[in-house]
Amino acid sequence: MESVRGFGIDRVAAAAETAAGDRPVLRLENLDTDLPLPPEAVPETIGGLTTPRANSWLPFTGDVELRAAVSDFTAARTGHRYDPEREIVITSGGMEGLLDVVLAVVDPDDEVVVTDPTYAGIVNRVRLAGGVPRFAPFRIENGEWRLDRDALVAAVGERTTAFLLMSPSMPSGGWLDQGDWQLVCDLCRDRDLVLIYDAAMERLLFDRRPFIHPLQFEGMSERTLIVGSMSKEHRMIGWRVGWVCGPPSSADDVGWVHIYNTTTPTAIARSAATAVLRGDQGHVQQCVQELQRRRDCIIEGLPGWPFARPAGGWSLLLDVAALGFSPEQASRLLLEQSAVAATSMTGWGDAIASRQVRFVFSAEPLARLRSLPQRLSNTRLARAVAG
Repeated sequence: MESVRGFGIDRVAAAAETAAGDRPVLRLENLDTDLPLPPEAVPETIGGLTTPRANSWLPFTGDVELRAAVSDFTAARTGHRYDPEREIVITSGGMEGLLDVVLAVVDPDDEVVVTDPTYAGIVNRVRLAGGVPRFAPFRIENGEWRLDRDALVAAVGERTTAFLLMSPSMPSGGWLDQGDWQLVCDLCRDRDLVLIYDAAMERLLFDRRPFIHPLQFEGMSERTLIVGSMSKEHRMIGWRVGWVCGPPSSADDVGWVHIYNTTTPTAIARSAATAVLRGDQGHVQQCVQELQRRRDCIIEGLPGWPFARPAGGWSLLLDVAALGFSPEQASRLLLEQSAVAATSMTGWGDAIASRQVRFVFSAEPLARLRSLPQRLSNTRLARAVAG
C-alpha cells in the first residue's frame, strides 16, 4: 500500500465545510454536480423500489434488460453490438468496473500506460492490482492539452500489458483526436496490447469537437474493454451503476472478479438506469452547453492566469507551479484568501500533474462562478499572475 496515495478531495471538502469567513465557499474541489438529472431517473427509481428484484442478490452480473440497454446504447455510438448475456457485466459504478477490469487483465509488475495527468483513482487502481503505471504526458499547445505522441510510444515497453485511457480525460479535459487514437490502436495491434477505455465522459465534448471512439478503428473490438457509467454523462452519481463491455473471454474474467468483489450490482438503481439509457438523450447536449459556458466563464474572467483550456469534461487545471506555488500550498491559499475550494493534483499522474490545482465547474452555477475574479483579485496568486 505504500505506493497508493490519497487524492486530497476529502480533506479539501472537510476544510471547506468548516471554513470561517464572510462569504460562502465556492465549491470547486469535488466532482459533484448541480446539473439536472435525466427525467426518467427519479420516477423509475421510486417505481422500482418495491419490486422483488430490487431486493435480490440476482442476477450477479446484472439484469438482462439493463445489459440489453447498454448493448443498444453502445451500438448506437460505435456501430459495434455486444452480446448482452456474454459480453456485458453490470457493476456498482464505473470505478468498480474499472478495478474489476484491471484485476482481470493486469498481473503483478505489468505496466499500464496512462496519461499525465490522470484521475488518481485510475492510477491507484493499477497499483492495487500490482501493476505499474507508465505516464504519457499531455502537453499544452495553443492553450490546450495535446497528447505527446512520441512520449506515448516511448512509454510502451516489454512489460506493457495495456493502455488505460479516457477522452476527454479527467481531470485535464484533454481530448484524443483521430491521429492520437490511430496511434494508440496501431500500438495495440502491433504490440498485442489491451485497451481499457473509460467511456464515462466521452460525449462531454466542447467547441463542436467530433465524437471519436476506439471501436471505430480496425481490429479493436477484440482487444478493447469499455468501462461505462451513469455518473458523468447522465449525472446519476448516487445510483452507482456502471458496466464493462468486451469480448466473451475477457468479459467472463471481469464477471468473476465483479462477483467476488460485490456479488450484485446496486439492485434498486438498475431499473432507472435501463429507462435512462433507453430514453431521449437530448439532455446530455443541454448539459454540455452549460458546462462549456461555465468553462468559458472561468477562463475569460481570469485572463493571464495559466489555465489550460479543456476540450470537454467537468474540470480544468491551473498551473500553480508557473506562479511559484506547490499545488498543496496553492490549494490552502485559495481556501484561506479567496473562499475557493480546489484540489491539488499531486498524485494524479507524474511531472505534469504535480504542477496543477483542479477547478471543477460542474457543481457551481454561472452566477457564483462569476465571483471568481473578485475573490482572487487581492490574493498572493493574483499578485504572482501580475508579475
